[in-house]
Amino acid sequence: MTTSGTRASVPREPRQERSRLTRERLVQATMDALAHDGWAAATVAAVAERAGVSRGAAQHHFPTREALITAVLEQVFEEMTSTASGVLASLPDDKDARVAAAVDRAVAIYTGTEFKAALQVWAAAASDPALRELILPMEAKFARAAHRMTVAAIDPDDRYPDSHRIAQVTLDLARGLGLADTLSDDSRRREQVVATWTEMVTAAIQVRSR
Repeated sequence: MTTSGTRASVPREPRQERSRLTRERLVQATMDALAHDGWAAATVAAVAERAGVSRGAAQHHFPTREALITAVLEQVFEEMTSTASGVLASLPDDKDARVAAAVDRAVAIYTGTEFKAALQVWAAAASDPALRELILPMEAKFARAAHRMTVAAIDPDDRYPDSHRIAQVTLDLARGLGLADTLSDDSRRREQVVATWTEMVTAAIQVRSR
């Protein structure tokens, strides 16, 4: 019980932690804005409103739109690369099941929020050399991780001579399905395409492995 004139002690969130959480909210809000509303919606002011943060606080963390987009790109590609790199630990042992899982995971990466956000930046980078220079190394690092994951998933014993090419076609197919999913719900057709490609890859590997 407190005496008169004495305020109860209320734990306060450390300033550094509040700052970190605010930054995370802004980055996530930007990712969502890009993925769902497009490039034009990802301004500092619009993102601040979306994140429930004052414009001044947003500009404290990201003085310019370029700084905000850079931070989002770094997180997007870090998450996509981490996802691709971590898939192998959860794949089943059965060969056919591994192929199916590998194709499913590749498609999931390219139909997720992170890819949809990155896609908006890719489109803008086509006419912005500075943005293109920023995004290319990140995309290349992710592409290498995704390719390694897919190769190791479909050919863990390195017995199939065309596994690298099949992995690349799988990723290109997944990217195309991700593009189609940005305009409308393409899930029904996507399921059919994924099932057909999985059957083709499984059959090809079985023939070459004999």
